[in-house]
Amino acid sequence: MAGTIGIDALADWLVRFRDAVTAKRDWLTELDSAIGDADHGANMTRGMEAVVAKLDPAPATVDELLKTAGMTLVGSVGGASGPLYGTFFLRMGMTAGAVTELDAPGLAAALRAGLEGIVARGKAEAGDKTLFDAMAPAVDALDARIGEGADLADAARAAAEAAAEGRDATLPLVARKGRASYLGERSAGHLDPGAASTVLLFETLADAVAGRTR
Repeated sequence: MAGTIGIDALADWLVRFRDAVTAKRDWLTELDSAIGDADHGANMTRGMEAVVAKLDPAPATVDELLKTAGMTLVGSVGGASGPLYGTFFLRMGMTAGAVTELDAPGLAAALRAGLEGIVARGKAEAGDKTLFDAMAPAVDALDARIGEGADLADAARAAAEAAAEGRDATLPLVARKGRASYLGERSAGHLDPGAASTVLLFETLADAVAGRTR
């Protein structure tokens, strides 16, 4: 097992995520218009723009970086996505601590804490048709690959692939949480927008770990 992700790469992750949700803004809005308030794309774009604006100058430690991202999202994004993604990054930062890089187990622990924060905040479970359905498989896949001795880049890519599978699995589900649950059976046949943005979160993490050119 090899590989670490430093604070510069983590900041790069946040920029990449901003770029991804901006590029996919209309698609995320389209997904949300079918089963939600049609604001997920706009909310995530606005929130991540605000996060990136806080990166100059960049925070000095991983916990400061991720907590800044979390607090910014909570304060700038309405609906469910701000509190959920904000809690995710806040819990990541709390677990990571005042360090300048994370090794594979450290990143896995931080992501797991972020997932647990989302569960505590939103009470979501597997099959509820929420971002949990993409995030939980992603975190599990990362843990599994690290446990098998894979390097961090391979583990992060496996997490992104698992997130995509989880997103696609929300298509036939009937929503049990959030605004989409009001639609009952009519929510089936649509991808969950939160699960869709979660895939972008893990794809951009994998790219940042690998140092791919934007």
